[in-house]
Amino acid sequence: MNNKELAYEAAKALSGKKGIDIRIIDIAEKSSFADYLIVASGATDRQVGALSDAVEDRYEELGITPKSIAGKNNSGWVLMDYGDIIVNIFNPDLRERYNLEKVWGDCSFLEFED
Repeated sequence: MNNKELAYEAAKALSGKKGIDIRIIDIAEKSSFADYLIVASGATDRQVGALSDAVEDRYEELGITPKSIAGKNNSGWVLMDYGDIIVNIFNPDLRERYNLEKVWGDCSFLEFED
């Protein structure tokens, strides 16, 4: 599987657990640290944790382990580093505050129907 397909796999896992407003951003042209950034929200901190578990489980099925995962304990934000794919899952307040879609607004956003 290539990185784009892996990004879609993460998005599908998030969608399967009712992730909100899932975005896949192609940051390869603007970033030296990753190719794709996935941003999603959970309605509550508890759902944020469940969403991160869903991504971790799906990637584990594919034999992919994270380089690191930060923020799991009801922090409202989980960052999952899979090398060329970075997954950010926020509660609504933190997503609005950090507004990664605006930060990476000059990059391509891939179509994903959740």
